[in-house]
Order: sequence, then structure tokens, then C-alpha cells
Amino acid sequence: MKKLIRTAALLICTLAVGWCTQPAQAAEPHWSPVVIARGQQRAQIEATPIELRPYRPLHFYGNTLRRLHHRGRALPRPIDFRRTVVYALRRP
Repeated sequence: MKKLIRTAALLICTLAVGWCTQPAQAAEPHWSPVVIARGQQRAQIEATPIELRPYRPLHFYGNTLRRLHHRGRALPRPIDFRRTVVYALRRP
């Protein structure tokens, strides 16, 4: 019985630590296909704090700051490279 209680406590602690250490990715901004914003979109982007602005292709400094803010790491994941190419090709 003690072994079962210890195992359950260890499992609960492990799950709690894993749940608490995951970054909140729901708040992460979306991607924008526009590399150079103009007009009203530019004014809107400049009025937004850099951590909350959308990710944009070729905007390395801003994208790095957003990754640090939302994920806690500066290096992009492999899927980020793919998203950059996809959104750059979709731009109008």
C-alpha cells in the first residue's frame, strides 16, 4: 500500500512540475506575411509593444525578442523556419 501511495505521489509531482514549466503558447502572436508594412498597418504595428507585434519574415531582432518573451528561448525551432518560408511566399 505504501508503494502505491509513493508511486501516486511521485506521478502527481512529476505531472505538476511538467504542467507548471510549460510556456504559455496561446498568447504567442501570429505570423504576418507582410515584410515591409506601410500606411495604417505600419502605424498600428508601431503603436503595439514589440513583444505583442506579429512575427514577420526577415525581422530577426523583433522575432527574437518575441521568442524570448513568449518561449524563454531565442533560437527558433525547425518549424519556425518552415513558417517563415510559407508566410513569405504567401505575401501579396
